[in-house]
Formats: sequence, C-alpha cells, structure tokens
Amino acid sequence: MRQFNVAVVGATGAVGQEILKVLEERNFPVRELRPLATARSAGRVVYFKGGAYTVEETRPESFEGVEIALFAGGAASKEFALAAKERGALVIDNSSAFRLEPDVPLVVPEVNPEDVKWHKGIIANPNCSTIIMVVPLKPIYDAAGIKRVVVSTYQAVSGAGAAAIKELEAQTRAVLSGQEYPPQVFPYQIAFNLIPHIDVFQELDYTKEEWKMVKETRKIFHDDSLSITATTVRVPVIRCHSESVNVETKEKLTAKEAREILSRAPGVVVVDDPAAKKYPMPILAYDKDEVFVGRIRDDNSLDKGLNLWVVADQLRKGAATNAVQIAELAIKYSCVK
Repeated sequence: MRQFNVAVVGATGAVGQEILKVLEERNFPVRELRPLATARSAGRVVYFKGGAYTVEETRPESFEGVEIALFAGGAASKEFALAAKERGALVIDNSSAFRLEPDVPLVVPEVNPEDVKWHKGIIANPNCSTIIMVVPLKPIYDAAGIKRVVVSTYQAVSGAGAAAIKELEAQTRAVLSGQEYPPQVFPYQIAFNLIPHIDVFQELDYTKEEWKMVKETRKIFHDDSLSITATTVRVPVIRCHSESVNVETKEKLTAKEAREILSRAPGVVVVDDPAAKKYPMPILAYDKDEVFVGRIRDDNSLDKGLNLWVVADQLRKGAATNAVQIAELAIKYSCVK
C-alpha cells in the first residue's frame, strides 16, 4: 500500500493534536510525518505512533516533498496553503479561507464525497457546526427533499481555542468563590451564562458563524434554493457542540420514518428513547467521531416538518476526523499526486 509524506500545520494546537491522534487511530498510511507550527511553538515535541517529533516552524520550503498537508486552521492557511499547493501537496484546510471559493471543493465525506475528485490542489473542511448539521440532514434530503432549515446551536467554548477553555474554568472557580474574573476571550462572562454571539456581526445582523452555516450548507448540497436561517450561541460547555434543527421537507416524512432512515445513515448514531430519558448530550459525544441524533419529532406546527437534536464532538468530526476522512477519500479516488 502506498504511503505518503504528511505535514500537519498547527500541530501543537487543539485541532492539530486531534489530527495527529486521528491519523494514528485510523492507521493512516504515513511514510514521513512533518509537524509544523508557528515560530513560538517550534522546538516543541509531539508524539505519533510511539515516536517523538520535533515541531518545525512553518515556512514555504517546509512543504518540499510533502504529498498531503493538513492545515489545522487559523492564519497559517492564508499564509502557507498556496505555497504547499505550489510544491505539489494536496492541501486539506480547516480554516474558512477557501471554503466559498468556487474552484475549491467543500467536503463532508458522508454527504458529498465525489466533490473530492475535482479539487485543484486545495480541499476545504467546512465549519464545525455546518458539518455536524449536514451529516444527519443528507439522508433526509435524499428521502424527502428539504425546503427550509431553522437551526440554533449551543457551541462549546473549546471552539474558541485553548484560552477560552481556561477562561471558562477560571471564571467558574471565581464565581463560585465570590470573586471576579473579567472576560478576556469572550465579550461577556461565559461561566453560568450564554452568549448569542459567535464571530463578527455581518449583514442583517447575523454573525459570520451564522452565515457560514447558510452558505456552506448550500455549497455542500449544491442547492442554492435551500432556505436556511441560523442562530449560534456560545454555552459554558468545554467540548462538543449541540444543535436544535427544525427541517421543513418537500415530501411528507414522519418522525418514525426519519428515525429509521437516520439509524441506517453513515456517521450517524440515533439515541432517541424519551421514555427512558435517552437523548444525545455533549458528555455522550466526547472524543467520538459520530454525529448523535435524538429528540426526533414531528413538527406540531407544520405538516411537513421535523425537529432534531444533534450533538457531536466539534474537535473530532467537526474538524480533525473530517479532514482525515477527506484525505482518505483523496487516496481512494487517486487524487493525490
């Protein structure tokens, strides 16, 4: 079996660490691993398959001989992705830099795997909340069509980085002891609070995070007719995003039918037994790759409507695992030089 020289850009960050973990768990065919990061993180050591690797500073020449470059996200993508591509590497990027570019595939393997085939050197990983939503939407879309989606997200602080986790932990301790801990990462206190504001505000007073879910979903489904509206909320949970998804289908699909369809869908685990108080929660999804779906109900206000409660680990399926799955597809389809 062919093996590949793989670079992981941002190898010391939360997503980069998850990428290394997922590569090892899935026994990805790595010939040579090249962990890269900023100058500040260069010299640190990361571990992969029992070996210790010294992190190098990311430079254009870092990609010489690299066949697959997994970018964990952030500013490095805009600075180095094209340099990696020019040196022959297939770039799989977790940032938002290329997602809406018309010549860049935006891929969720359970939804639009064939799009990998038309890449021109860069494949984009969607926003974590978009990935978590579209995995269970795809089988519903295939079965009954989708006219409209209304989604509200409940997003863990780890989506904002390691500093956000520390802020939640420190603020929680401070509040419980009657002390103050002024917010630094978030605009307001996150401990014991909800903040309906993720990323910057844009047109119509929707945030960039909300527009990502609208525009990325349409691109992934190749369907600009989809009506989608989103409200994204930061919640005091360390890891795993949750979403309340209301779907209006084109054809009637009952909750029972949807439950059966979703139970057979790739990447989906149905946890839906209200009588036994079984439903998806962040603590259930932690460190798992599947998207968990429950609270599947007929919309009592709409004839062709469904309600879903969806939870997944945004560092795994929402970022690292999806990126590695894309790389696996690229190998399967012989799309790596």
